[in-house]
Amino acid sequence: MRATDAYGELLRIGRPIVLTREAATRLHASVSATSHVLRSMEQAGLVRRLRTGLWTLQGDVDPFIVAPYLTAPFPAYVSFWSALARHDMIEQIPREISIASLDRTRHVKTTIGTYSIHHLAPELFDGYSGSEESGYLAIPEKALFDTVYIRAARAVRVYFPELSLPEHFDQTQLEQWTQRIDTPRQRTLVSRGLEEALRQASREMLG
Repeated sequence: MRATDAYGELLRIGRPIVLTREAATRLHASVSATSHVLRSMEQAGLVRRLRTGLWTLQGDVDPFIVAPYLTAPFPAYVSFWSALARHDMIEQIPREISIASLDRTRHVKTTIGTYSIHHLAPELFDGYSGSEESGYLAIPEKALFDTVYIRAARAVRVYFPELSLPEHFDQTQLEQWTQRIDTPRQRTLVSRGLEEALRQASREMLG
C-alpha cells in the first residue's frame, strides 16, 4: 500500500493521534509491516512519531491533545502550571507540559515535548473540559487547586509570581475540592496554600 493511500485510510479513524496497533488493524496488516508504512509516511511528511508506538496525523498537533494518549487506559487532562499559563493566569510558559491523571506519577519524553504526569486520587480527578479533538484542560479554578495540592503533598510552599485570576473565577470551587481530601493534615496544608495564592493574586490586582 502506498503511503498516501495508507494515510487516507488512517484519517478515517477520526482522531489526530493513533497507536501503531490501531493503524495495523485499520490497514489489515501486521504491526511490523504497519511500522514500516508509518516510517515511510513520516519520510513523506504525512505523519510524525511522538514516541514508540504513538503517531500524530497532524504535523502541527497541539501538544495538549497528546495527554490522554500517554496515560491510556487511564484518563488525563492538562493542568498545573501548563493550564495556568494557557488561561493567562501566569506569564511564564513552562518548559514541561504538566498532566493530571489516574495513572502513576512519572515523566514521558516525546518528539514534541516532555510531559510531567502527576497522579491524582479519583475523588479529585475532576474540573476539566474539552474533547478528544481539542484536548482536555483544567478549568482555571482546578488548575490553581491542582498546583497547590501537589506542592502541599510535599510540604513545599507555592509561590505564584504575577498570578492573575480570570474575571469570573469562582473561589467556592476551591473549597469544594479541598473538602474532598481525605487526610486532615493535607487538607489544612492545601487550604492554607490556596489562601496564600489568593492573597498573592489580590496583591497583583491591586499593584
